[in-house]
Amino acid sequence: MLALTYHGPSLVRVEENPEPRIEHPNDIILRVTRATICGSDLHLYHGLIPDTRVGTIFGHEFTGVVEELGASVQTLKRGDRVVVPFNIACGTCFFCQRGRTSICENTNPLSSMVGGVHGYSHTTGGYQGGQAERVRVPFADVGPMKIPDDLSDEDVLFLSDIIPTGYQAAEQGDIGPEDTVAVFGSGPVGLLAQRSAWILGARRVIAIDSVGYRLDFARRYNQAETIDFGQVPDVVARLREMTDGRGPDVCIDAVGLEAKGSMLHDVLGKGLMVEAGTPTALNWAIHSVRRGGRISIIGVYGPPWNLVDVGAAMNKGLSIKAGQCDVKRYLPRLLDHIRNGRIDGKALITHRVPLEAAPDMYRIFAERTDGIIKAALIPPGAK
Repeated sequence: MLALTYHGPSLVRVEENPEPRIEHPNDIILRVTRATICGSDLHLYHGLIPDTRVGTIFGHEFTGVVEELGASVQTLKRGDRVVVPFNIACGTCFFCQRGRTSICENTNPLSSMVGGVHGYSHTTGGYQGGQAERVRVPFADVGPMKIPDDLSDEDVLFLSDIIPTGYQAAEQGDIGPEDTVAVFGSGPVGLLAQRSAWILGARRVIAIDSVGYRLDFARRYNQAETIDFGQVPDVVARLREMTDGRGPDVCIDAVGLEAKGSMLHDVLGKGLMVEAGTPTALNWAIHSVRRGGRISIIGVYGPPWNLVDVGAAMNKGLSIKAGQCDVKRYLPRLLDHIRNGRIDGKALITHRVPLEAAPDMYRIFAERTDGIIKAALIPPGAK
């Protein structure tokens, strides 16, 4: 089968790979109908996530049709269309029973931090991903959700990750009706965090980025106020000017470890910390949020340590919530938001290309050119 595989930093190829097979009675084999490239895939692409091995198949956002079932699968049948959460969760452990499927303790037992993830290096269990013609999905009675007949695969594709991730980013901010929310990053997750902030009752939403077409999209898609950090001398000062000198009530970091904007952090991050990443967006959030405010971290920080200004967070009395998204627990309410038009994930798809074009899409996405927000990858034979 064809699949996109990793061959080193900034080098991926679509090539023939062995077909996946049933390895456990609760596995299914899915024929992929849509996959997409996530912003966090770029961390893998750039070689920033430890233990990303040559030959790894990327991809944790995908939909598909069930082709094979393990002997114990009870909730699915051949021919079912499903969307698959990026988390792989057992459904029975201490954390899964509390709805925390992102930190399942059985799907990635060698880690003390994170559960299993499709196509995201051996630090998350070494599972192969869905940027392929077929993929093995473990714990099939736990994760996959059947796609309703009245919705297309593209309608629900982003329920695999970025819609629930954006929603959790906003929910972690405990947003109330008088709150001003600043979202650092207007990539796909940032855009959906902005949209979710409105759904949760925000009074104002401010989007921060330096890519012009993304800020245009934020204004059009979310009616957000915007700041181009490449055009202002001091983002923190600008946010305070916009909020009576205090700062936003809630700041969301939807960027993560590849944040740009500070030459000091870039030099220290790449030099002293050997590509440990730059927490520019997070530090901007810490310094710009009002005293006693809330910070939500949803951007991925893979390396073990960063130059984060914890002292400022402590002295300002900030509340900080962070974590990978627990996708499964959000699916029912987000499906309702999609049906009722409050969230239109499909509107983020700017490029629809064959799977074979995935390496070009990685390059374009990484360079932030051609107006790309999200690319839908279509495997051979998929409609």
